[in-house]
Amino acid sequence: MSNVEAEPAEVRCGALVHGGRPTETPRVEVLPAREVPLGGPRAMSVRRTLPQRARTLIGAWCFADHYGPDDVAATGGMDVPPHPHTGLQTVSWLFSGEIEHRDSLGSHAVVRPGELNLMTGGYGISHSEVSTEGTTVLHGAQLWVALPEAHRNTGRDFQHYAPEPVRVDGAEIRVFLGSLAGDVSPVRTFTPLLGAQIILEPQAAITLAVDAGFEHGLLVDSGEVRLADTLLRPADLGYVHPGVGALTLVNESDAPARTILLGGTPFEEEIVMWWNFIGRSHGDIEQAREDWAAGRRFGEVQGYDGDPLPAPELPLAPLKPRGRGR
Repeated sequence: MSNVEAEPAEVRCGALVHGGRPTETPRVEVLPAREVPLGGPRAMSVRRTLPQRARTLIGAWCFADHYGPDDVAATGGMDVPPHPHTGLQTVSWLFSGEIEHRDSLGSHAVVRPGELNLMTGGYGISHSEVSTEGTTVLHGAQLWVALPEAHRNTGRDFQHYAPEPVRVDGAEIRVFLGSLAGDVSPVRTFTPLLGAQIILEPQAAITLAVDAGFEHGLLVDSGEVRLADTLLRPADLGYVHPGVGALTLVNESDAPARTILLGGTPFEEEIVMWWNFIGRSHGDIEQAREDWAAGRRFGEVQGYDGDPLPAPELPLAPLKPRGRGR
């Protein structure tokens, strides 16, 4: 999905355990979402939890939009024209509905619930996203991963993966990136990452072993979930610092609770993210914008009926790189 705000702001981004709780209760920061209206022919509103002032990045995860359930008959669904990306990977994950994906690599795929579509922008790629005619309710998450300097100009790529569900102690887990609960995703990333959907049965509790070198974020889609000793409500993202080797999740609801667990090693490089670009300097962003306007670098999306999305104007003040912060 494009970060198609009308006036996008500069963003500086810097084995299962059975029984018992972690020996030390993690400190959890609650990051509430903010409503962001997106542009394009069919405007839609999303709940954005990354980036924000309190926490701009979790591992290399630098962007998290959470949208729906959206009644397509009332809103028209999703129709995002061809738009560019550079310096990042996009991770599409749906709870309901379908989205048709086309990109300048020549990929033509349908994003379906419980299946991962990961696109690598690298030096430059463009793509379109349109909800399918059969979609009645659109609901899901769009996530971005910052590429490290050594790989940020890598070639275009597209990967699709449908993880099998793993059942553990009243929970269903689908691991789409990294490893968790004994399951490992084969999808390639350029930094160590974790991405998994966890659905908890009513009142279920689960303790999962995680990489203590990672920082983690739990995004709640539905239900009320206690992470360690902190209650998270729908659209909240709970952040846990590195150094924690186990996470306890408790569904406080009388209905199933759905969450997405994100993680990764702290991303120490300074980066600049603006619109759909990630670079290391104002010049990087300016050049990417010029290349998109001139029809260079990002290729062409075949099969989309409409014009590409124009880039917004850059802010007057130079974009400055920043680290990950606190």
